[in-house]
Amino acid sequence: MSIRIKSDAFGPGERIPTKYSQDGENVSPALQFENVPSDAQALALIVDDPDAPTPEPYVHWVMYGIPGDVQGLPEGVTVGPKPDQPAGALQGTNSAGNVGYDGPAPPKGHGTHHYHFKVYALGSEVDLPAEADKDTVLEAIKDRILDEGELVGTYER
Repeated sequence: MSIRIKSDAFGPGERIPTKYSQDGENVSPALQFENVPSDAQALALIVDDPDAPTPEPYVHWVMYGIPGDVQGLPEGVTVGPKPDQPAGALQGTNSAGNVGYDGPAPPKGHGTHHYHFKVYALGSEVDLPAEADKDTVLEAIKDRILDEGELVGTYER
């Protein structure tokens, strides 16, 4: 993994501020992408929590169709199938059944949860409708991945 994901809101292994959780404003944090391959045609982003007391990691955000030259995402990406920014991007369905970002909200007293923000650089675009889930996106991109990167933040109630 050579793509680097950064956020002004939190660093690697640091606590995600309450503002970006369901205890706060529940808005997505701004993200910056560095070292994305120059031949990337598209990007995909998946945010999940493997510490959730569920059979599979709890999915908080699915976004795909992000143009390959996009260098990050602004704070507060609009919720819905087609966000305002970046142009052309689509959002998928998270584990809560919503489309777009849903911030951390681990069970109270369950300890520290780790939120994996994963970006994938793709050699070609994928033809998926809006509202696809994580598994559908991962299946569609698996043979197109040029590189990937990850930023892990934590949250506890």
